Amino acid sequence: MSGYIPTLEQIDELHKKIAPSQEAYDLVHTHCVIVATIGCQIVRRQNALFTRRCTLPEGGEPLVPSPDGVTGGQVPPRLLDEHLVFIGGLLHDIGTYKVFKHDGTDGEPLKFSGKKYILHGLKGYEYLLSEGVDESIAQFARNHTGVGLNREAVIKQGLPLPSDDYVPVNLEQEVVMYADKFHSKSTPPKFLQVDAYSAKAARYGEENKQRWLELVAKYGVPDIPALAEKYHMRMI
Repeated sequence: MSGYIPTLEQIDELHKKIAPSQEAYDLVHTHCVIVATIGCQIVRRQNALFTRRCTLPEGGEPLVPSPDGVTGGQVPPRLLDEHLVFIGGLLHDIGTYKVFKHDGTDGEPLKFSGKKYILHGLKGYEYLLSEGVDESIAQFARNHTGVGLNREAVIKQGLPLPSDDYVPVNLEQEVVMYADKFHSKSTPPKFLQVDAYSAKAARYGEENKQRWLELVAKYGVPDIPALAEKYHMRMI
């Protein structure tokens, strides 16, 4: 470990240091809180499945209650680190402060730059490293775009990124990447149900959509209607 693992107070400071306006902070930080919340719900479901499987005879079915309303999902190969997912979720989108076209300081409504947005993961990763955050945490920013952005896709799509893989390297990063797809920083922000993101994923090809559906089967489905009601946001 070459850097530090930030506390909740330090995470908030990292957000506020880079946020260009209160309006931008409110949008991005709230999104990160929501993704961290969904991520932790998924982890609790995964760990419940794993724990139950360990107490069953071979071949038994892990029929367990659904913590926080998450349903479905497959038994993971190990217990997941909920604390790591929480921290990673709170910081995964911190690079989006650097890709606003209108950032709340020019009198215009918040708007992201379509051309620069794909860079937000890498910019967040570089920012966190520059602030001394450990690589294991900074990677949550780098490795959450789409449903796994690999070198081949970067080259094929001509994306303005260094030719490299930007994919999760562990289950915790994959959970945050997956949780991120259920909420959008649109203005106003909104929650997406499985079918809504399936349609979005399909725009980048059938293989991309299939990867999304594999994640749905692997990690289960959060209770998006309940979350939308809790945060008073629309849902599609």
